Amino acid sequence: MAKPQVLLLGAIDHATEAWSSLSSIADIIEPKSRSRAEFIEECKSGAFANVVAAYRTFPSVAITGMIDEELVPILPKSLKFIAHNGAGYDQIDVHACTARNIRVSNVPTAVDDATADVNMFLILGALRGFNTSMIALRNGQWRGSPPPPLGHDPQGKVLGILGMGGIGRNLMKKAAAFGMTTQYYNRSQLSEELSGGAKYVTFDELLATSDVLSLNLPLNKQTRHIISTAEFSKMKKGIVIVNTARGAVMDEDALVKALESGQVWSCGLDVFEEEPKIHPGLIANPNVMLVPHMGTWTVETQTKMEEWCIENVRSALEKGVLKSIVPEQKNM
Repeated sequence: MAKPQVLLLGAIDHATEAWSSLSSIADIIEPKSRSRAEFIEECKSGAFANVVAAYRTFPSVAITGMIDEELVPILPKSLKFIAHNGAGYDQIDVHACTARNIRVSNVPTAVDDATADVNMFLILGALRGFNTSMIALRNGQWRGSPPPPLGHDPQGKVLGILGMGGIGRNLMKKAAAFGMTTQYYNRSQLSEELSGGAKYVTFDELLATSDVLSLNLPLNKQTRHIISTAEFSKMKKGIVIVNTARGAVMDEDALVKALESGQVWSCGLDVFEEEPKIHPGLIANPNVMLVPHMGTWTVETQTKMEEWCIENVRSALEKGVLKSIVPEQKNM
């Protein structure tokens, strides 16, 4: 009996043992394409006609482009599952996949620790204003001339988390170790057990009363630019903002203006609206800590993500279900 076919979009760099095990029950197909146009033609040629599941990495967008309304109808009719190696899946049009009866999974908790670690790093760095003097030091100016303003301690500060999912809850625990109190806004209030005692507040209250605002929500049509000019005007003057979610949940033009006016004292960013392009106003501002999307950039986390994604593929092939189907498809 022929093995089911799996389309590999990207590479397996760490979980080689798990991948070898999967290879024993499936035939692995890799595209020859090097651009979206070529990939579309390869799909149309029937090269993937018997593929049941696809393993997809974030960098594979360079070849396939977004899995959107244009691409989904062209994917092989045999394709039933897309296992995405990432927590965020805004590169995939889930609605279009659902219409085609294609189930999509992500790796929701494998990234929590590493991303929350970067979150905390950015919070501490932005509160203390370290970036200004780090730049001065490399330019041979010690702390700077004149020295920068004094920074702020995390102890006693109110951390507002916008999006209290796995990363947000992980961050809350880390922030508590630094003496911070957490409040949050979510689409719905969490149980006492999940919230860990964090206070649930309205969106406007979160903006108005947080000393530090952390963005930890997914990017979709509803959350794009959820933080923009109107929202900055509602915040405490001198607020600190960090973003490890997706760049486009915050309007970068509005952020630059809020920084220039002093409404935002400093910020720490791991994600950007048009990666790898960075807004020049952010690069020019010494009060902005910039990290080039390295929230999960560790051997351990990348291995966990790959293993989780491979488990999704294996579950799809052996049981016909995904280990971690995306929330929008939980009733499929």
